[in-house]
Amino acid sequence: MATKTKRRRPKGRQIQDPKQRAAPPQRPWWLYAGGVAGVVALAVVLALTVFHGGGNTGREESAGLPETPDYHSLLVNPSNSQKLMLGTHVGLYASSDGGRHWRFDALSGDDAMNLARPAGATLWLAGHQVFKKSSDGGATWSDVRPAGLPSLDIHGFAVDPRNPKVLYAAVAGEGLYRSRDGGRSFSLASDQVGGNVMALAVLREGRILAGDMQQGLLESSDGGASWKQRLRVQVMGLAVNPSNPKRLLASGAGIALSSDAGRSWRSVLDLADGVGPVAWSQSDPQLAYAVGLNRTLYRSGDGGKSWSAVG
Repeated sequence: MATKTKRRRPKGRQIQDPKQRAAPPQRPWWLYAGGVAGVVALAVVLALTVFHGGGNTGREESAGLPETPDYHSLLVNPSNSQKLMLGTHVGLYASSDGGRHWRFDALSGDDAMNLARPAGATLWLAGHQVFKKSSDGGATWSDVRPAGLPSLDIHGFAVDPRNPKVLYAAVAGEGLYRSRDGGRSFSLASDQVGGNVMALAVLREGRILAGDMQQGLLESSDGGASWKQRLRVQVMGLAVNPSNPKRLLASGAGIALSSDAGRSWRSVLDLADGVGPVAWSQSDPQLAYAVGLNRTLYRSGDGGKSWSAVG
């Protein structure tokens, strides 16, 4: 698909209610605001299933992103920024050359909506009726069947960077649940947030960011007991820079960058087809990747300020 570029709004320009205009001009998907005041709701239509067919689950490599439904999650190997793991509707794909070529890797049929690598060789995978853990970097996986979750339909998942035993799971239609024992059991953290969350991130000072498809980008400073709306847009992906936790990426109908831990944002890429998962490199903190829903992988080498297509 051809990528369409939308015209960016100059900084400082007042946002006018689109209901007062018969034919509003094109503008970026993200609004440069740190709070709710002056925010206009955007009806972002995200192509969550942009491709048809079951995808290639063989071991052969193919150029470009795999032709498979739903690009859900993305991880960069902590010691090699060229090694990527992509979670899809039909399992995991891997690239060893920075996303130029991909091969099917593991877990055929498992819907990998979330991937998390808190430390070392530990990996978590959560999605539609699947919850798994790997202790060897993804070579093998075991099912997780915790007490306390109403279902395993986990649309958002995150690990607290201060304590890898503290996990958060956003269960579809239910709420946000928290585990304090490494996933053995969960309890309800919020029944007001979580049921429509597609992206979760926990910052080092403990704040939780949640991309809710109905309520927008939300923030909690008390473990999920109360929430504040930061932006009223649909967020599909969140990523925290491993060396500078104040530097965040968010994705939806484009990519937005925050340099103050999510209090304010600026648009760095507008993409008509939308953007799914985003991820930073740990070994090269200036490097980040983002999966476009136009079946294009994007790369930034300057800390998320500018983006170009891979390959």
